[in-house]
Amino acid sequence: MTDTLHELDVRRLLCPMPVIKTQNKVRTLATGDTLKVVCTDPGALSDIPAWCRINGHEVLEMAEQGNEVFVVLRVGQDNGALF
Repeated sequence: MTDTLHELDVRRLLCPMPVIKTQNKVRTLATGDTLKVVCTDPGALSDIPAWCRINGHEVLEMAEQGNEVFVVLRVGQDNGALF
């Protein structure tokens, strides 16, 4: 188990792309890694946490700053990797 911080920039993408890009990134990460997703789609504040609940990942933090929203998550045991 690692504890590495990663960042994903999905600014200027609209639903469902922030969730899809988050899912694709999480597949490349290890259990325990932390991912900060930076978005301009305010719907991501509900969409990404919902995806995390369904897939066993933990939301550590959510915030809005200006026109951007941030979701920080910890990758759960099943990252959805195909290999």
